[in-house]
Amino acid sequence: MEQSTAGTSPSGGGRSGRNLPAAIAVGVGLGAAVIGSLYTIKELFLLVLVAAVGVGVMELVQAFGSRGIKVPAVPVVAAMAAMQAGAYWGGPVWLLGTFVVSVFALLIWRMFSSGTDGFVRDATASTFLLVYPPLLAGFAALLLRPVDGDNRVLIFIAVTVASDIGGYAAGVLVGRHPMTAISPKKTWEGFAGSVVVCVGVGAWLVSWLMGGQLWQGALIGAVAALLATVGDLIESMIKRDLGIKDLGTILPGHGGLMDRLDSLVTTLVPIWLLMSLFF
Repeated sequence: MEQSTAGTSPSGGGRSGRNLPAAIAVGVGLGAAVIGSLYTIKELFLLVLVAAVGVGVMELVQAFGSRGIKVPAVPVVAAMAAMQAGAYWGGPVWLLGTFVVSVFALLIWRMFSSGTDGFVRDATASTFLLVYPPLLAGFAALLLRPVDGDNRVLIFIAVTVASDIGGYAAGVLVGRHPMTAISPKKTWEGFAGSVVVCVGVGAWLVSWLMGGQLWQGALIGAVAALLATVGDLIESMIKRDLGIKDLGTILPGHGGLMDRLDSLVTTLVPIWLLMSLFF
């Protein structure tokens, strides 16, 4: 969520540089799709996950292609879907196994499709796109597996979105000190806002939905705030390296789907680990 998470400076259009009404409308629509699928038939959420990550992968494939880096879109998306299915129905071993098989399949695909020039470059990029976001997203499917998986996924999404909201509000209102040149709009004040809101939301939801301790939810929230910020910065680095502003335009007020997924995929693994430890 590069445009807002962990602090947005008080400069730009509407003090934030975002089309706020459009962003809110899109956010509400995405939230409705997530909650509606989670609390009806859990497998519907798996379809939402596959669709969202698939669009994100396509955005990255096109962005890489703009710099002459060849990543085969259809095999990567198919591998992504297989990883989500393997994680949900088979567990961590199937997620890892599907990932490894997919890596070798893409290496063989590249070997026979485009000659020797650029093989290492294209193979490396293809492997990267199997990790980010498909492999990381597989941990959302792992979160979904248990009987209470709907609550686990909701907590994960809520604390990560809380980072965006807290960082955006604090950054716009009081943001003064930039965190890093990688993303100049991010401020330390915004990061502090992310932490405060994430910790509060995490403590509340873990206590309410999982019957956990407040400190457990607070820890999950703090980790989410930190890793969501890291996810934003990782995507900022990718976009700067590729020389693009946004990875897509599919979501008005937000950019591309990867501009929404960046924070989510980087928080997934630690939140899955913490929830597996606590519950």
